[in-house]
Amino acid sequence: MFSYCADPATLEGFTWLSCYLTTGKHMNLYYSLGTVLLLLAITAPAALAFGFGGAASARSNFAPLRWFGKTYIAIVRGVPDIAFFLFFVIALDQGFEYVRHRIKCPDWPDAVRQGNDFVVCAQAKLPLGNAPQWIHETYGFFLAVLTFAIVFGAFAANVLYGAMRAVPRGQIETGEAYGMSRRQTFWRILVPQMWVYALPGLSNLWMVLIKATPLLFLLGVEDIVYWSRELGGSKTPQFTDYPHPDWRMWYFFGLLVFYLCFTRVSEVVLDRIMARLTKGQATSGGEAQRKAAA
Repeated sequence: MFSYCADPATLEGFTWLSCYLTTGKHMNLYYSLGTVLLLLAITAPAALAFGFGGAASARSNFAPLRWFGKTYIAIVRGVPDIAFFLFFVIALDQGFEYVRHRIKCPDWPDAVRQGNDFVVCAQAKLPLGNAPQWIHETYGFFLAVLTFAIVFGAFAANVLYGAMRAVPRGQIETGEAYGMSRRQTFWRILVPQMWVYALPGLSNLWMVLIKATPLLFLLGVEDIVYWSRELGGSKTPQFTDYPHPDWRMWYFFGLLVFYLCFTRVSEVVLDRIMARLTKGQATSGGEAQRKAAA
């Protein structure tokens, strides 16, 4: 990174540290931090979309759709997250490849399942074997985002379902008395008001999602925990230009500080959103604001 880093053996003190922290592997650590933030930025709205769909399905008058919504919520919430993370990545990958296999190789004579092996034609592989490395990494990241969205979407669905039930029934009946259809009362009365009741639960879910990002390593994505462990381990002179003893404690301490700062910023932002949503509302939060202003 710096011109004076050409001969690490001649460096010491802050100069050595500045060169050490700007090596190629440390750049991967910094890029993985961006990967975590990108995962959160994409997964949060995706999980909210899954959750809204699951909650709307769970309260549907159409029985099969209601069963599907409640089953989705119950199954995902009842199984440990790590089991779903390990299962979904394999299941989604094989599902996508199977669909491509049926389309691209309709005359394939052999079975796809051959004992414990899953075999598809070369054209159906995802990604293709000759694809650039960035496509392999992007595909792995896509599977990770989809897995996170499905799992946390079920928890979001449970929160939103409870929030929908918390909206006073009298307000729905008032809308119906004015001639609104079920669809109109849902979008004009229920949905705008449910967020006040849903935000505390969604706030907790956001914090859990932040803390779950180290599970990226299980999904084949090299995240900040992976690189912290890799870089923090002891390095001997014959294998690296920057030898050092076991520094994993300091790397993991840096992760601790990062997650604490990130969750603190999240708390401040969520508190402001909650204050804005409850302003003028007939809720405990709105009542507290009214008394404070009196």
